[in-house]
Amino acid sequence: MSGENIFFQKKGLPRQNHLQTKMKINKIVQQIKPSGIREFFDIVATMPDALSLGVGEPDFTTPWYIRDAAIKSVRKGYTSYSSNRGIHELCVEIGIYLKERFGVEYDADQIIVTVGASEAIDLALRALVEPGDGVLIPSPSYVSYLPLATLCGGRPIPVECREEDEFKLTPEALEEAAKQGATVLIMPYPNNPTGAVMTKEDIEALLPTIEKYDLTVLSDEIYAELTYDTEKVSVASVDGYYDRTIVISGFSKAFAMTGWRLGYVAAPKAVTAAMLKIHQYTALCAPTPSQYAGIAALKEGREDNYQAVMDMRDEYDRRRRYIVGAANEMGLRCRLPGGAFYVFASTASTGMDGRTFAKGLLAAEKVAVVPGDAFGEAGKNHIRMSYATSLDVLREAVRRMRRYLGLPQA
Repeated sequence: MSGENIFFQKKGLPRQNHLQTKMKINKIVQQIKPSGIREFFDIVATMPDALSLGVGEPDFTTPWYIRDAAIKSVRKGYTSYSSNRGIHELCVEIGIYLKERFGVEYDADQIIVTVGASEAIDLALRALVEPGDGVLIPSPSYVSYLPLATLCGGRPIPVECREEDEFKLTPEALEEAAKQGATVLIMPYPNNPTGAVMTKEDIEALLPTIEKYDLTVLSDEIYAELTYDTEKVSVASVDGYYDRTIVISGFSKAFAMTGWRLGYVAAPKAVTAAMLKIHQYTALCAPTPSQYAGIAALKEGREDNYQAVMDMRDEYDRRRRYIVGAANEMGLRCRLPGGAFYVFASTASTGMDGRTFAKGLLAAEKVAVVPGDAFGEAGKNHIRMSYATSLDVLREAVRRMRRYLGLPQA
């Protein structure tokens, strides 16, 4: 018996059962499935010798100049709330960064600093979506979009992105899905899990359909700095999109700042005003020391031409090329991803779907990958492997995977 229950027994109190409650839980919440990513990595956490190619987190430490700025802010006593929108200087710096890096202009009062990009997605959907509204979500894509759309009463509408189209969103697929009625289109590029990137021409090709159905575009650009072979294009910078686009991004991927929980949203003023109302009553403001770290990331990073960001991207590029080559040699067909730090590999040659493959690999060789169906039904016969880990770890994982597949070591 647990120590907690012994305590209650001695006190003559009823024994606690944390798995049951008389409280009424929202039916929508009850119906939402737990994250398909976390399902696997809760198991991995109990396996100290397992290798993880799963969680999308940079293995780099936040650059020292950024950490130092946060330390100095705490030493100076800058530990109270900031304004709801965020520290004004940070909003200004975000505007400068977006203009210089992606050619899109936003004033400080068009920007809200959020608790990670995840809060920004939530704010945007709650500000835009009314009960019953359709939300178009490319599939495969990040696990949070569908449940967040559901929580605000929306109808998630998957838009299948096919491997033969390089997992890009095509006008034909968008047209077919938009017929079901929708008000919002999520555009998550570079894409998690596929690494797909949309060029300016790809984005322009979607505009007639977007205008036809009067869609608002929620552009999740968190991986914008991790684009390898083509220049990353912000959706808002393409002609015809600015007034109907909300740009969401943050510091976690490009600046290795996942634990700092610092993101932002930029949009037309009327939209940010609506989102700010929700932000005021929920998160209130992003952590103040994190905001001072963000100022340093942008201001001092700009003075150094964002060299730390470029060095990190170059290292990811080396890993990207290694893991794609190794996966294809094993018969796990995959394309060279254009962005982010994931490989989306087909398991068709093994005769297993992605979930069966992932479970077997974890049990037999203690290598954790994510089943592709965690990102939508279109990913059923795939696995996602993250290369946000060292080359040594990647090489050992490949060695174990070859053994699992009965292949000779390379």
